[in-house]
Amino acid sequence: MSAPAVIVGVSGGVDSSVAALQLVEQGVPSAGLFMQNWADDGSGDCRAEEDRRDAVAVCGRLGIPFHFRDFSSEYWAGVFEHFLAEYAAGRTPNPDVLCNREVKFKHFLDAARELGADKIATGHYAQVALRDGHWRLLRGVDRSKDQSYFLHQLGQQQLSATLFPIGGMQKSDLRRIAREAGLQTHDKKDSTGICFIGERDFREFLGRYLPAKAGEMRDPQGVRIGEHPGVFYFTLGQREGLQIGGVRGRPAAPWYVVGKDVANNILYVDQDSGSRYLQSHRLQSEAAHWISGSAPARQFECTAQTRYRQADEPCQVTVNDDGTVAVRFTRAQRAVTPGQSLVLYDGDECLGGAVIASTDAPLEQKIAEQKV
Repeated sequence: MSAPAVIVGVSGGVDSSVAALQLVEQGVPSAGLFMQNWADDGSGDCRAEEDRRDAVAVCGRLGIPFHFRDFSSEYWAGVFEHFLAEYAAGRTPNPDVLCNREVKFKHFLDAARELGADKIATGHYAQVALRDGHWRLLRGVDRSKDQSYFLHQLGQQQLSATLFPIGGMQKSDLRRIAREAGLQTHDKKDSTGICFIGERDFREFLGRYLPAKAGEMRDPQGVRIGEHPGVFYFTLGQREGLQIGGVRGRPAAPWYVVGKDVANNILYVDQDSGSRYLQSHRLQSEAAHWISGSAPARQFECTAQTRYRQADEPCQVTVNDDGTVAVRFTRAQRAVTPGQSLVLYDGDECLGGAVIASTDAPLEQKIAEQKV
């Protein structure tokens, strides 16, 4: 049997199923590969086996070979250990970004080449184009499903070897196409949230690895409001899970996380969803990654997202000598969160991005000054 030209990452979902279907209909010699990235912990919450069976069925229906690789140890070392370290430090990481860089477009790509393939394909809503001698990462046509945000750490080598067969399609068409092709994943529910947590309670899961340490919840003026089970369970702007009952002298309104003092184990909360303590105009990043290999300029204007599915926000970017970037937004941003990803765009082209290190939000500034 001749080697396939393309190995498709089949996840057992409808997106990767239709990606494989597109290649088969185009006559591209293809095979599917299912990646197991998380070892079943016996909780009953891991859907890996169900997903693998669906991936096998899809490959069988399409008449293409099926391959399996267990990347759980690589995922643990390259993604999960970092995830835990970030939460322990009080930051909020984005494991999907790291998973793409460390597993799907590294170990999966290596496995595909070992199988003799020239390229890999995935069911991401994104597009790749070769322009002016550089590979460009573009948003997916369906902006409501665009996943370029999670792919911003890819570089020229990965993009030159990657296809996104559904990047030019609308999600609303995919289930119909899958149904008409007889793919059993056509009505399968999309997976949401962090893959290794699944449907289980986030706090319970995280508590297995980071022991709870109760501390005070205070308002921005330092008045005690209640108690929290651990600052790393919460992220900026969060409303759910605070379990604050009626507070004497305070209105019966929801509370929101507006600050985290990890060193002193204090969680700051406020009752205004648009609280000024959540607002920032500037951020500083860790070292940035540029898809083309270098920054467009030392200083330039573009748009940015500091969280997935956020509307484009105009900003000015200054690239520092150490490779980090300083960003100033045209208008105030709500709940920009250290540990999350800053992703930069020029129209539909993703330029790259970086992990957010700090912002000029009032409480973050105050807590930082207290450390000095």
